[in-house]
Amino acid sequence: MNQKLVTKKNRKVRRLNELYPGIRCRVLYQRDYLHLVLKYGLEEPDQMDDAPVPTRLPGLPEVTAVQDEERAG
Repeated sequence: MNQKLVTKKNRKVRRLNELYPGIRCRVLYQRDYLHLVLKYGLEEPDQMDDAPVPTRLPGLPEVTAVQDEERAG
């Protein structure tokens, strides 16, 4: 997303919080949207060909194998 548009969006949210402190608002950026789409499988992968691939998937990293040489000996 264009940085100018992101700045504008953040400014609007800050202004909303100043005017209406009781309202909670969370900004979703394009990367957040793509993470949700991947996480919940809302679109087929072939439909996301033109969209940038997220650099990191949400959630905790998975450890597939841990080798502890001290226990083995």
